[in-house]
Amino acid sequence: MRPMFVFLSAKLFGKFEENTYRAASMIELLHTATLVHDDVIDEANFRRGFFSINALWKNKIAVLVGDFLLSRGLLLAVKHEEFELLKIMSTAVQDMSEGELLQIEKARKLDITEKVYFDIIRQKTATLIAACCASGANSVGQNKEVVERMRLFGEKAGIAFQIKDDLFDYTQSPLIGKPTGIDIREQKMTLPLIYTLNSVDKKLKNYIINIIKNHHKDDVKVAEVIALVKENGGLEYAKKAMHNYHNNAVEIINKFEDNQAKESLILLLDYVINRKK
Repeated sequence: MRPMFVFLSAKLFGKFEENTYRAASMIELLHTATLVHDDVIDEANFRRGFFSINALWKNKIAVLVGDFLLSRGLLLAVKHEEFELLKIMSTAVQDMSEGELLQIEKARKLDITEKVYFDIIRQKTATLIAACCASGANSVGQNKEVVERMRLFGEKAGIAFQIKDDLFDYTQSPLIGKPTGIDIREQKMTLPLIYTLNSVDKKLKNYIINIIKNHHKDDVKVAEVIALVKENGGLEYAKKAMHNYHNNAVEIINKFEDNQAKESLILLLDYVINRKK
């Protein structure tokens, strides 16, 4: 999906250039590197239904594989002296790292506010999709103002994407590459849960926090938290936020000239919030 954002963001302004392909390749290498590293951090044995690198060859090799992919991506830009592309990608890597560290810090205290949640997902997920759109526009020679508008478009799309991903944690489906309730088991505070904690009384809030702190490996307790989130409107609230970010992205892209690439970007946005996995 991410390379598609690169190509469509370039096609929006005309035709692909050779460095558009390099930008798309670089994005995919960086994204794959982050997935390999994420599985090490999360101690995850599966990635989309298959064994993860760390499950097959342990953490040391997984970290080195991730580092190798990251370096190959960065060298693509350096080799061809595409320093603006390198700047876009390096900024994205920095943001993703900061977002991951912020999430780890807040997970220990379980004190994530809605504002902090959006800061985390903007850095962890949305920044890479924003980089896709910015690099696509940059690859065909668009000015800094247009590149920034496309970056913002990608950021809004990325936030909507992550909220949708968080909603999967409350949905039982064989299509989803992770089991229901995994975010709760990993003590990750996502928007449905944050809203629920802010909307219930103090006694119930403390009860839910106690489960997340001390019983997050208990399947029965995790299922109870999922039920409480559903009962107290957490899913509906998150869906509304997701649609708001989707609409914001559409507003940004609608300011550009109508063409097939624009139509495809809007369809891709629709896929982001309607996907089944």
